[in-house]
Amino acid sequence: MKKNSSKEIKSIKKSFGLVLQQLRKERGLSQEDLGYKSGYHRTYISLLERGQKSPSLQTIFQMAKALSVTPSEIISRVEVIAKSPSRDNQIKK
Repeated sequence: MKKNSSKEIKSIKKSFGLVLQQLRKERGLSQEDLGYKSGYHRTYISLLERGQKSPSLQTIFQMAKALSVTPSEIISRVEVIAKSPSRDNQIKK
């Protein structure tokens, strides 16, 4: 089995953050609103969105519920962005 490089892991964290931010904004929620709905603190939401933290499986499920999507929808979007050759352009702002 191939080990993930730290660059790949960082890319996945950044991709998750981008997806989380997109879903949150699509629903017109602030980080504070999402924190309230999901049970997480606003600063943790910020860390996730910036790719500074990796979410646990439980966190993905709670975020999905708060955002009214399935966990698999979130993962699917992350996978698309992480594999995209133009991923760096989508992540940088």
